[in-house]
Amino acid sequence: MRELLEHGYEVLNIDIAPPREPLSPYLAVDLMQLGETIEALHGADAVVHLAANPNPSGWTEERMFRHNTTTTYNIFRAATLLELKRVVWASSETTLGLPFEREQPRYAPIDEQHPLLPESSYALSKVISEELARQFSRWSGIPFVGLRFSNIMEPSDYQRFPSFWDDPHKRKGNLWGYIDARDAAQSCRRGLEADTQGAEAFIIAAADTVMNRPSRELLAAIYPGVALRDGVGEFDTLLDIDKARRLLGYVPAHSWRDHVGA
Repeated sequence: MRELLEHGYEVLNIDIAPPREPLSPYLAVDLMQLGETIEALHGADAVVHLAANPNPSGWTEERMFRHNTTTTYNIFRAATLLELKRVVWASSETTLGLPFEREQPRYAPIDEQHPLLPESSYALSKVISEELARQFSRWSGIPFVGLRFSNIMEPSDYQRFPSFWDDPHKRKGNLWGYIDARDAAQSCRRGLEADTQGAEAFIIAAADTVMNRPSRELLAAIYPGVALRDGVGEFDTLLDIDKARRLLGYVPAHSWRDHVGA
Protein backbone atom coordinates (compact mmCIF):
# COMPACT_ATOMS: atom_id res chain seq x y z
CA MET A 1 0.00 0.00 0.00
CA ARG A 2 2.81 2.39 0.83
CA GLU A 3 4.23 1.82 -2.67
CA LEU A 4 0.97 2.95 -4.28
CA LEU A 5 0.52 5.93 -2.00
CA GLU A 6 4.08 7.10 -2.66
CA HIS A 7 3.34 7.01 -6.39
CA GLY A 8 0.25 9.16 -6.18
CA TYR A 9 -2.53 6.56 -6.00
CA GLU A 10 -5.68 6.98 -3.94
CA VAL A 11 -6.08 3.71 -2.05
CA LEU A 12 -9.04 2.20 -0.21
CA ASN A 13 -8.05 -0.76 1.96
CA ILE A 14 -10.84 -3.35 2.09
CA ASP A 15 -10.50 -6.38 4.35
CA ILE A 16 -12.35 -8.26 7.03
CA ALA A 17 -9.92 -6.97 9.67
CA PRO A 18 -8.36 -3.50 10.03
CA PRO A 19 -4.70 -3.06 9.05
CA ARG A 20 -1.96 -2.93 11.64
CA GLU A 21 -0.76 0.35 10.16
CA PRO A 22 -3.53 2.72 9.00
CA LEU A 23 -2.01 4.28 5.89
CA SER A 24 -5.23 4.88 3.95
CA PRO A 25 -9.01 4.77 4.42
CA TYR A 26 -10.23 1.34 5.50
CA LEU A 27 -13.55 -0.39 4.87
CA ALA A 28 -14.55 -3.59 6.65
CA VAL A 29 -15.69 -6.03 3.95
CA ASP A 30 -16.32 -9.76 3.90
CA LEU A 31 -15.08 -10.75 0.46
CA MET A 32 -16.90 -14.07 0.78
CA GLN A 33 -20.04 -12.01 0.13
CA LEU A 34 -20.46 -10.90 -3.48
CA GLY A 35 -22.80 -8.04 -2.60
CA GLU A 36 -20.37 -6.53 -0.10
CA THR A 37 -17.55 -6.91 -2.61
CA ILE A 38 -19.48 -5.12 -5.35
CA GLU A 39 -20.40 -2.27 -3.00
CA ALA A 40 -16.81 -1.91 -1.80
CA LEU A 41 -15.37 -1.70 -5.32
CA HIS A 42 -18.03 0.68 -6.62
CA GLY A 43 -16.29 3.80 -7.93
CA ALA A 44 -12.83 2.21 -8.14
CA ASP A 45 -10.68 2.31 -11.27
CA ALA A 46 -8.78 -0.91 -10.52
CA VAL A 47 -8.30 -3.51 -7.82
CA VAL A 48 -5.24 -5.22 -6.33
CA HIS A 49 -6.45 -8.48 -4.80
CA LEU A 50 -4.11 -9.89 -2.13
CA ALA A 51 -6.74 -11.34 0.20
CA ALA A 52 -6.14 -15.09 -0.17
CA ASN A 53 -4.72 -16.89 2.84
CA PRO A 54 -1.78 -19.28 2.27
CA ASN A 55 -1.59 -20.80 5.74
CA PRO A 56 -4.60 -20.12 7.96
CA SER A 57 -4.13 -21.56 11.44
CA GLY A 58 -6.83 -24.03 12.39
CA TRP A 59 -8.43 -24.19 8.93
CA THR A 60 -9.16 -27.39 7.05
CA GLU A 61 -7.87 -27.78 3.50
CA GLU A 62 -11.44 -27.58 2.22
CA ARG A 63 -12.14 -24.33 4.02
CA MET A 64 -8.93 -22.78 2.73
CA PHE A 65 -9.72 -23.85 -0.84
CA ARG A 66 -13.31 -22.56 -0.60
CA HIS A 67 -12.22 -19.25 0.93
CA ASN A 68 -9.49 -18.55 -1.61
CA THR A 69 -11.51 -19.47 -4.67
CA THR A 70 -14.69 -17.73 -3.51
CA THR A 71 -13.04 -14.44 -2.56
CA THR A 72 -11.17 -14.43 -5.86
CA TYR A 73 -14.33 -15.20 -7.82
CA ASN A 74 -16.17 -12.38 -6.04
CA ILE A 75 -13.40 -9.86 -6.74
CA PHE A 76 -13.23 -10.87 -10.40
CA ARG A 77 -17.01 -10.86 -10.77
CA ALA A 78 -17.37 -7.47 -9.11
CA ALA A 79 -14.57 -6.02 -11.25
CA THR A 80 -16.25 -7.10 -14.46
CA LEU A 81 -19.74 -6.03 -13.39
CA LEU A 82 -18.41 -2.59 -12.44
CA GLU A 83 -16.21 -2.39 -15.56
CA LEU A 84 -12.98 -1.67 -13.72
CA LYS A 85 -9.99 -0.89 -15.91
CA ARG A 86 -7.66 -3.58 -14.53
CA VAL A 87 -7.34 -6.41 -12.02
CA VAL A 88 -4.01 -7.25 -10.36
CA TRP A 89 -4.03 -10.26 -8.08
CA ALA A 90 -1.77 -12.61 -6.15
CA SER A 91 -1.25 -16.01 -7.70
CA SER A 92 1.64 -18.10 -6.37
CA GLU A 93 4.86 -19.91 -7.18
CA THR A 94 3.19 -23.00 -5.70
CA THR A 95 1.28 -23.47 -8.97
CA LEU A 96 4.54 -24.70 -10.53
CA GLY A 97 4.88 -27.85 -8.43
CA LEU A 98 6.30 -26.80 -5.08
CA PRO A 99 7.68 -28.49 -3.02
CA PHE A 100 8.91 -30.64 -5.96
CA GLU A 101 8.69 -33.90 -4.06
CA ARG A 102 6.19 -35.82 -6.19
CA GLU A 103 7.64 -34.42 -9.43
CA GLN A 104 10.86 -32.58 -10.11
CA PRO A 105 11.09 -29.36 -12.09
CA ARG A 106 11.12 -29.95 -15.83
CA TYR A 107 14.00 -27.45 -16.21
CA ALA A 108 15.52 -24.42 -14.49
CA PRO A 109 15.15 -21.55 -14.27
CA ILE A 110 11.41 -22.26 -14.28
CA ASP A 111 9.41 -19.85 -16.41
CA GLU A 112 5.73 -19.30 -17.15
CA GLN A 113 5.73 -22.08 -19.77
CA HIS A 114 6.44 -24.70 -17.10
CA PRO A 115 3.52 -27.10 -16.51
CA LEU A 116 1.25 -26.23 -13.60
CA LEU A 117 1.55 -29.00 -11.00
CA PRO A 118 -0.36 -27.97 -7.86
CA GLU A 119 0.49 -30.13 -4.84
CA SER A 120 -1.82 -28.61 -2.20
CA SER A 121 -5.31 -27.21 -1.89
CA TYR A 122 -3.78 -23.75 -1.70
CA ALA A 123 -1.86 -24.24 -4.95
CA LEU A 124 -4.92 -25.76 -6.60
CA SER A 125 -6.98 -22.71 -5.63
CA LYS A 126 -4.42 -20.54 -7.43
CA VAL A 127 -4.45 -22.68 -10.58
CA ILE A 128 -8.23 -22.46 -10.68
CA SER A 129 -8.07 -18.72 -10.05
CA GLU A 130 -5.75 -18.30 -13.03
CA GLU A 131 -8.38 -20.01 -15.17
CA LEU A 132 -11.04 -17.74 -13.68
CA ALA A 133 -8.90 -14.77 -14.69
CA ARG A 134 -8.62 -16.01 -18.27
CA GLN A 135 -12.36 -16.46 -18.63
CA PHE A 136 -13.38 -13.22 -16.92
CA SER A 137 -10.90 -11.34 -19.08
CA ARG A 138 -12.21 -13.06 -22.21
CA TRP A 139 -15.79 -12.14 -21.30
CA SER A 140 -15.07 -8.54 -20.31
CA GLY A 141 -11.93 -7.44 -22.16
CA ILE A 142 -10.47 -6.28 -18.83
CA PRO A 143 -6.73 -6.99 -18.39
CA PHE A 144 -5.95 -9.37 -15.52
CA VAL A 145 -2.40 -9.54 -14.11
CA GLY A 146 -1.61 -12.56 -11.93
CA LEU A 147 1.55 -12.30 -9.82
CA ARG A 148 3.09 -15.67 -8.93
CA PHE A 149 4.89 -14.46 -5.83
CA SER A 150 7.83 -16.34 -4.42
CA ASN A 151 8.24 -16.52 -0.62
CA ILE A 152 7.80 -12.92 0.56
CA MET A 153 10.45 -11.74 3.00
CA GLU A 154 10.76 -8.61 5.12
CA PRO A 155 14.25 -7.15 5.73
CA SER A 156 14.03 -8.40 9.32
CA ASP A 157 13.88 -11.97 7.96
CA TYR A 158 17.31 -11.77 6.35
CA GLN A 159 19.19 -12.33 9.59
CA ARG A 160 18.14 -15.99 9.53
CA PHE A 161 19.34 -16.63 5.99
CA PRO A 162 22.78 -17.85 7.14
CA SER A 163 21.00 -20.76 8.86
CA PHE A 164 20.08 -22.05 5.38
CA TRP A 165 23.59 -22.18 4.00
CA ASP A 166 24.99 -25.37 5.55
CA ASP A 167 22.58 -27.66 3.70
CA PRO A 168 21.32 -27.27 0.11
CA HIS A 169 18.24 -29.32 1.06
CA LYS A 170 17.06 -26.36 3.08
CA ARG A 171 14.80 -24.13 1.01
CA LYS A 172 15.00 -26.50 -1.97
CA GLY A 173 11.21 -26.71 -2.13
CA ASN A 174 10.94 -23.48 -4.10
CA LEU A 175 14.36 -23.64 -5.78
CA TRP A 176 15.83 -21.38 -3.06
CA GLY A 177 13.68 -18.46 -4.18
CA TYR A 178 12.31 -15.45 -2.31
CA ILE A 179 11.00 -11.95 -2.94
CA ASP A 180 11.58 -8.83 -0.85
CA ALA A 181 8.25 -7.39 0.31
CA ARG A 182 9.18 -4.01 -1.19
CA ASP A 183 9.72 -5.59 -4.59
CA ALA A 184 6.45 -7.50 -4.25
CA ALA A 185 4.78 -4.13 -3.72
CA GLN A 186 6.61 -2.73 -6.73
CA SER A 187 5.28 -5.54 -8.89
CA CYS A 188 1.71 -4.73 -7.85
CA ARG A 189 2.17 -1.15 -9.00
CA ARG A 190 3.82 -2.30 -12.22
CA GLY A 191 0.87 -4.59 -12.80
CA LEU A 192 -1.47 -1.62 -12.60
CA GLU A 193 0.61 0.45 -14.99
CA ALA A 194 1.79 -2.05 -17.59
CA ASP A 195 0.28 -2.14 -21.07
CA THR A 196 -0.91 -5.76 -21.03
CA GLN A 197 -4.02 -7.37 -22.48
CA GLY A 198 -5.96 -10.50 -21.64
CA ALA A 199 -4.99 -12.54 -18.59
CA GLU A 200 -1.27 -12.92 -17.96
CA ALA A 201 0.61 -14.66 -15.14
CA PHE A 202 4.09 -13.55 -14.06
CA ILE A 203 6.68 -15.15 -11.81
CA ILE A 204 7.75 -12.53 -9.27
CA ALA A 205 10.98 -13.27 -7.40
CA ALA A 206 14.21 -11.65 -6.31
CA ALA A 207 17.09 -11.63 -8.77
CA ASP A 208 19.10 -14.03 -6.61
CA THR A 209 18.57 -17.06 -4.36
CA VAL A 210 18.57 -17.24 -0.57
CA MET A 211 21.83 -19.21 -0.65
CA ASN A 212 25.52 -18.28 -0.70
CA ARG A 213 26.34 -21.19 -3.03
CA PRO A 214 26.22 -20.82 -6.82
CA SER A 215 22.88 -21.69 -8.37
CA ARG A 216 24.48 -24.25 -10.66
CA GLU A 217 25.92 -26.13 -7.65
CA LEU A 218 22.59 -26.07 -5.81
CA LEU A 219 20.71 -27.55 -8.75
CA ALA A 220 23.33 -30.22 -9.38
CA ALA A 221 23.37 -31.25 -5.72
CA ILE A 222 19.59 -31.63 -5.27
CA TYR A 223 18.15 -32.03 -8.76
CA PRO A 224 21.02 -33.54 -10.82
CA GLY A 225 18.70 -34.65 -13.61
CA VAL A 226 17.16 -31.21 -14.14
CA ALA A 227 18.57 -29.27 -17.08
CA LEU A 228 19.96 -25.83 -16.35
CA ARG A 229 19.35 -23.47 -19.22
CA ASP A 230 22.01 -21.14 -20.58
CA GLY A 231 22.62 -17.67 -19.23
CA VAL A 232 22.26 -18.29 -15.48
CA GLY A 233 24.72 -16.20 -13.47
CA GLU A 234 26.53 -17.34 -10.35
CA PHE A 235 23.79 -16.62 -7.79
CA ASP A 236 20.91 -15.92 -10.16
CA THR A 237 17.38 -16.93 -9.27
CA LEU A 238 16.11 -20.23 -10.59
CA LEU A 239 12.63 -18.70 -10.87
CA ASP A 240 12.73 -16.95 -14.23
CA ILE A 241 11.58 -13.31 -13.97
CA ASP A 242 12.34 -12.31 -17.56
CA LYS A 243 8.67 -12.08 -18.54
CA ALA A 244 7.95 -9.71 -15.64
CA ARG A 245 10.96 -7.63 -16.62
CA ARG A 246 9.83 -7.39 -20.25
CA LEU A 247 6.11 -6.88 -19.92
CA LEU A 248 5.72 -5.24 -16.53
CA GLY A 249 8.98 -3.33 -16.28
CA TYR A 250 9.62 -5.13 -13.00
CA VAL A 251 13.20 -4.80 -11.76
CA PRO A 252 13.93 -6.23 -8.28
CA ALA A 253 15.77 -3.59 -6.30
CA HIS A 254 16.35 -5.45 -3.02
CA SER A 255 18.46 -8.42 -1.95
CA TRP A 256 19.37 -10.04 1.34
CA ARG A 257 22.99 -9.46 0.29
CA ASP A 258 22.51 -5.78 1.06
CA HIS A 259 21.76 -6.68 4.69
CA VAL A 260 23.81 -9.81 5.52
CA GLY A 261 27.37 -10.64 4.58
CA ALA A 262 27.66 -13.75 2.42
